Amino acid sequence: MCGRYQLKTEFKNLPNILKNKMPRGLKERYEPQVLIKPGYPILVLKNEGRTETSIMFWGFISEWSRNPFDKSKPKPFNAKSESVEDKKLFRGSWRHKRCLIPASGFFEKGYLISRKDSKAFWLGGLWNRWMSHEGSELESCCVLTTEPNDLVKQFHNRMPVIIPNGHEEEWISSVKNTNEIKALRRFMNKWSEEEWKAEPINRPKTSQLSFL
Repeated sequence: MCGRYQLKTEFKNLPNILKNKMPRGLKERYEPQVLIKPGYPILVLKNEGRTETSIMFWGFISEWSRNPFDKSKPKPFNAKSESVEDKKLFRGSWRHKRCLIPASGFFEKGYLISRKDSKAFWLGGLWNRWMSHEGSELESCCVLTTEPNDLVKQFHNRMPVIIPNGHEEEWISSVKNTNEIKALRRFMNKWSEEEWKAEPINRPKTSQLSFL
């Protein structure tokens, strides 16, 4: 499960692929975040014919939703990677709208899970676009989860899918056939805990992204 994460990475240290095509003004307004929660606007790397950075709502909204702002309607912030091919809500995005969410750590049961070298990493996710009858658009996303490795399972029975560096384009590109879909599964194996650490934390104050 991934319901809280952080992106404390300074802008200059963000992966270069995030900076190639990004929203206007992001560089000037970007600030590291100590706690990011569902319902917040977040940075997302996507591909719709070209790779670009977008700002999306964290909480998956279906394209057939009548009112995406209805707080009584659930907006999943996680999706089980094992079942996304079978779920109507996620099936289309699994094929054509996979995304990457930059993070420097994620929280589980009072612990921060992060890389030992403190570098940013990628949470694997799905995104979607909702459009109103008037033509306004809202992009949203969720984080994929999988079974935990030895490091995480002491805190939770799920963990986020981590996509290895160097495979960004393969992950976010739209697939053409069933074989390409199956090939994506190799990226979602439980990652080795050797390069990772778990540290107890004091609960940080919440703060929304300042660049919106």
